[in-house]
Amino acid sequence: LLALTVVAMMNTFCYVSAQQGVAFIITEDIFNEFLKHRNDGACAAKGFYTYNSFILAANRFPSFGNVGNLETRKRELAAFFAQTSHETTGGWETAPDGPYAWGYCFKEEQDADPEEMYYGRGPIQLTGKNNYEAAGKALGYDLINNPNIVASNPTISFKTAVWFWMNPQPPKPSSHIVMIGKWSPSGSDTAAGRVPGYGVVTNIINGGVECGRGSDSNQEDRIGFYKKYCDILGASYGSNIDCNSQRSFGG
Repeated sequence: LLALTVVAMMNTFCYVSAQQGVAFIITEDIFNEFLKHRNDGACAAKGFYTYNSFILAANRFPSFGNVGNLETRKRELAAFFAQTSHETTGGWETAPDGPYAWGYCFKEEQDADPEEMYYGRGPIQLTGKNNYEAAGKALGYDLINNPNIVASNPTISFKTAVWFWMNPQPPKPSSHIVMIGKWSPSGSDTAAGRVPGYGVVTNIINGGVECGRGSDSNQEDRIGFYKKYCDILGASYGSNIDCNSQRSFGG
């Protein structure tokens, strides 16, 4: 009877843990600490990215930041915010509070071609007609005819970022599956030096520009954000956090 009671309690604990969602880890205070200067007057996205919008978007994807033990969950969320902070950073080396306090400063690609409808928008800087079409179909929005909604509705903006994070684009795995430790490299991945860890997430997002060429300033910025956010959450970095020796997917 005692053993059955213990098993029942463990099952209840696991169920509760699985239902806590990202808000259990990313509280509003943590969100504000991560993105300390996002509402600075110098930031074009001032007032746009809100905690409630993030939580509403995250809850659309129950597995996001909610698979594995607490360490794994923290590491995935640190990775997500690190990559999106780099994509939207307004920081510089001598910026107040350091270069990694200025994520989410922008909601639209800087110096975008005015003739291009599908330029980078939102936390992940969703780019390209194919991505807008696929995200719109998955989320139930007409992003082909109204791409600007990604830069005008903060919840939809966050949803596109989490959608991109959660979905593979073969031969690329999803960033989610990599960060929860469930990605198994193929033979071609291994031959290209692509190994599990934060570094391959950078490869997924912008490997053609930043990976396989030694240290790169943009890649180092992504790593800097990641280390800071892991430190705030009390999570280890894991192995293989750079992509210095990785060939890009398809490269």
